[in-house]
Amino acid sequence: MAIPVIDFSKLNGEDRAKTMAQIANACQESGFFQLVNHGIPVELLERVKKVSSEFYKGEREENFNKSKEVDLLDESSEKLENVDWEDVITILDDNEWPSKTPSFQETMKEYRFELKKFAEKVMQVMDENLGLPKGYIRKALNDGDGDNAFFGTKVSHYPPCPHPERVKGLRAHTDAGGVILLFQDDKVGGLQVLKDGEWIDVQPLPNTIVINTGDQIEVLSNGRYKSAWHRVLSPVHGIRRSIASFYNPSLKATIAPAPQLVEKTNQQGEQTYPKFVFGDYMSVYVQQKFLPKEPRFQAVKAV
Repeated sequence: MAIPVIDFSKLNGEDRAKTMAQIANACQESGFFQLVNHGIPVELLERVKKVSSEFYKGEREENFNKSKEVDLLDESSEKLENVDWEDVITILDDNEWPSKTPSFQETMKEYRFELKKFAEKVMQVMDENLGLPKGYIRKALNDGDGDNAFFGTKVSHYPPCPHPERVKGLRAHTDAGGVILLFQDDKVGGLQVLKDGEWIDVQPLPNTIVINTGDQIEVLSNGRYKSAWHRVLSPVHGIRRSIASFYNPSLKATIAPAPQLVEKTNQQGEQTYPKFVFGDYMSVYVQQKFLPKEPRFQAVKAV
């Protein structure tokens, strides 16, 4: 079993209906799919690979080798249940940028600009497949017509691990937010998705963008689209690069199932999920990220 690989460019041709159906099915069945021919310049993606690798080697690797994760793995023969074998920073346009890696800030800002536009195209496809008005999901995540959504990019590296059986690169979880766009390593694998009780590899492919749906898309779709459990195995050989961008709601955004989908899902018009403020959900999520997701929806304060 493999994660679907879909040609995004075919939305503009005679295969549009088939491609829309492929994306709808992927959102419903696995919550994960890979997009090729997505329109983000390959030249830009190659620059992102280059500066990310240089950034890790020049500014992060030495500190990781002195980290608590390395110490814990050296000191104990037990499985490490509460740590991840991951070096990670999150970047925003207005945060303090790494300064030692030439072109890192310039390249990543350009990449984020392109990816945010692409995220909104993907959301429009979801709108259409769900029978929602164009721009519905974007408006929900932005808490209106403005530009209030959180768009963060997590730059992660997973170094070779001497005991990968004892620590995960990243423990199993679902993502809290909206739409996640991942530019993953095209040689070193490790990302897996839980499907029908089995962990499935998300195969490394050059210059694809992996899409997965977060918890808030599950809520907005009233359960039509599910957020998927996923994890990262620690690599044995090679450094795995992972650049995940998160198009998440504003903390002030009120999230609830789309009324149109409540009517379609239940004859009684009952919504499966509560209506809540995303910031309240995040307060629950940070405490329960690696625990079953259903209690998170129950624990969040309804409005």
